[in-house]
Amino acid sequence: MGKKKKLINHTTIPQREIEIIARCIFPDILAFYESEEGQREFAEWKAQQIEKANKVNAPQDAE
Repeated sequence: MGKKKKLINHTTIPQREIEIIARCIFPDILAFYESEEGQREFAEWKAQQIEKANKVNAPQDAE
């Protein structure tokens, strides 16, 4: 059996309220990422993240 990771809430918002909000918005988030538009936007974001990582990891030109 896997252990359930305990989330740490550093806000003044009660954990129960955070979970209620999450249950309300999760279906919309899931539907967006399953849509063609969501898939396209995620692919664009992913490409941007790879590009940023490549810039950070690229060796600097020696002068």
